[in-house]
Amino acid sequence: MLCSRSFPIPPINKVTTVITQHNIHNHKRLDILRRFQSHQTRTMEVEANTNSSHTRAGGLDFLTKKPYTPPSWASHINPIPSHIFSLGHLPTPIHKWNLPNLPTNTEVWLKRDDLSGMQLSGNKVRKLEFLMADAVAKGADCIITIGGIQSNHCRATAVAAKYLNLDCYLILRTSKVLVDQDPGLTGNLLVERLVGAHVELISKEEYAKCGSGALTNLLKERLLKEGRRPYVIPVGGSNSLGAWGYIEAIQEIEEQLQSGTDKVKFDDIVVACGSGGTIAGLALGSWLSSLKAKIRAFSVCDDPDYFYDYVQGLLDGLEAGVDSRDIVNIQNAKGLGYAINTSEELKFVMEIAATTGIVLDPVYSGKAAYGMLKDMAENPKKWEGRKILFIHTGGLLGLFDKVEQMAPLLGNWSRMDVPESVPRSDGIGKMF
Repeated sequence: MLCSRSFPIPPINKVTTVITQHNIHNHKRLDILRRFQSHQTRTMEVEANTNSSHTRAGGLDFLTKKPYTPPSWASHINPIPSHIFSLGHLPTPIHKWNLPNLPTNTEVWLKRDDLSGMQLSGNKVRKLEFLMADAVAKGADCIITIGGIQSNHCRATAVAAKYLNLDCYLILRTSKVLVDQDPGLTGNLLVERLVGAHVELISKEEYAKCGSGALTNLLKERLLKEGRRPYVIPVGGSNSLGAWGYIEAIQEIEEQLQSGTDKVKFDDIVVACGSGGTIAGLALGSWLSSLKAKIRAFSVCDDPDYFYDYVQGLLDGLEAGVDSRDIVNIQNAKGLGYAINTSEELKFVMEIAATTGIVLDPVYSGKAAYGMLKDMAENPKKWEGRKILFIHTGGLLGLFDKVEQMAPLLGNWSRMDVPESVPRSDGIGKMF
């Protein structure tokens, strides 16, 4: 039997309160909750009359479901999603990133997918727009997904599910010494538990032996026996359907470049790779579209060969007819391992924030930017004169898990010295 422990948050909505007060049997209560959820979800499925699903209107467009029309250059890909849920604040901005010590005539620009939302932010939002639309279309009443203990994807999925009145079950990987303890409320965990996600813990050792597919299927079978209708989203939302999120992002970038005052053509797009779906969508989209930028990915776990093969599987699932190695270059940037940082990497994150104002997460974009600048220093000729778009994939909440490691690096504080010559009077300073 798998060693896992559930930490559900008791439901607090009025419907549950009324049902509990009347002591309705469990199966009846579950049926009423399902019907309530189904009704609430249906009311949110606004079919927008638009010819372009990537064009986002402000205000009432958020959290609506609408038919999806792919970019013209991607219309031959199969299968094409039928619908999309508007979950992200898109388009995200692109601006110049004034990084120090770049090779001669090299420019780096930043695509701010960290600004795609607050609770629901980062690159995972783009994938979830398609995945959640599919879940609703298939009549799901709950979502299952899996990831590390500080998974940005799991947090984003938990928020998206609750937006759409679906329950969410998260399988989170942690160390064997912590698997039987309450996981706490640090970073992503706080948001997940606030929105009522059911958290089940699995040790890294058990995860490595069983695999994510077997674990999510085990939970799926259990929920089916309870009469639920679960929809499983893989690690990172990285399947062929989720890859559409970044096929669509390529069209967004194209339109931003066409409408911008600065006429820029990017030679390279640089991004972190943690599960493969983002780079699959970017690489295929850039190859098919007019963008034609080289996708350079920095893997933060596993190794490049694994990701070339995994991305190939996603491309084959879309009948793309292209070799992954021909459209994306993947370099190893995992360092000590997934979500494990050296003091040098954390110092780099700190220095980039202090010099440019851009806060990178330590697990994904921090390692990718570190790897990119290290490669630029070691191979400047390779990058000279190139215009690069770096995609910030979010993950700010992951920094909170690194507080103890970063504290010694951040010493810029002191008590303010107020000389005796400054007049003092009780009550003059109002503390609002």
